[in-house]
Amino acid sequence: MRGVFLDSATVDRHDLDLDALKSSLTDWSIRSATPVDELGDALRDRDIVISNKVPLNRETLQKANSLKLICVAATGTNNVDLTAAAEQKITVCNARGYATTSVVEHVFSLILALTRHLNDHQTAVNEGKWHAAGSFCLLDYPIRELAGQTLGIIGYGELGNAVAAMGRAFGMNILVAQRPAGSTQADRCPLEQLLSQADIISLHCPLTDTTRNLIDHAEFALMGKDTLLINTARGGIVNEIALRQALASGQIAGAAIDVLSEEPPRKGNPLLDEIVPNLIVTPHIAWASINARQSLINELTDNIHAFLRGEPRNVVHA
Repeated sequence: MRGVFLDSATVDRHDLDLDALKSSLTDWSIRSATPVDELGDALRDRDIVISNKVPLNRETLQKANSLKLICVAATGTNNVDLTAAAEQKITVCNARGYATTSVVEHVFSLILALTRHLNDHQTAVNEGKWHAAGSFCLLDYPIRELAGQTLGIIGYGELGNAVAAMGRAFGMNILVAQRPAGSTQADRCPLEQLLSQADIISLHCPLTDTTRNLIDHAEFALMGKDTLLINTARGGIVNEIALRQALASGQIAGAAIDVLSEEPPRKGNPLLDEIVPNLIVTPHIAWASINARQSLINELTDNIHAFLRGEPRNVVHA
């Protein structure tokens, strides 16, 4: 069996142990990155491919005549045409649960940065406002404790559950949204209710046709002026122009996002092209602790071994 890792630099910065992965097959091509125009050569005569974000569309898969297994180096699989893969009897497996702790810690880092105005206070100190203060502390930015606030979770899988558990540990009340277009569940509430009642909203759903622009102008209009929005899921779930307008107008209190609709944002982005008030942007690193990245490599290795045994795991269906 011959394998190729199309974009290893998205996971490994020469700080991970790849020995087990490399020994899973007799022949590996480990590529730090693969431009689209090199995909044909990279996939030629390869039985197994690992891709984090390199798109594997219908045309690409139809030309990859030897391909038997796609291992997505992530949980989300929107970079793979699952229907085309199924038609060609190519198994698609993703990685699950490898970054839960990392993402939860990042979510609450963002929440606490907003609720305690960490950036504002640091800026105030840097600008000399503390030096000139008439008291021992600055009270220019009101601090909100998490206890007693309502945390709304949209997407209640592995990550949503873990974020909810951490929220309860902080003494927060938890609301979980019904799945878009899904059946009614007793322990969940309609999305509209969550948007209007939650103090902090955290997104953890995949990017699909149903969830694209799930949070748009109408959804922001349902939120309160003290609402905070956290997105560590996928950029396309939130309409970025609508978010910019909601922040600029004071329709919501703040937002922190780790994802954009295009990554990296080489063509610019409505949230980056100008200063947007009360917005924190991090470069898609919620998942990326060294512990989580090593766990991801281990998950990929386990997926390959399971496939070779004829017992594929973490299979994703169209």
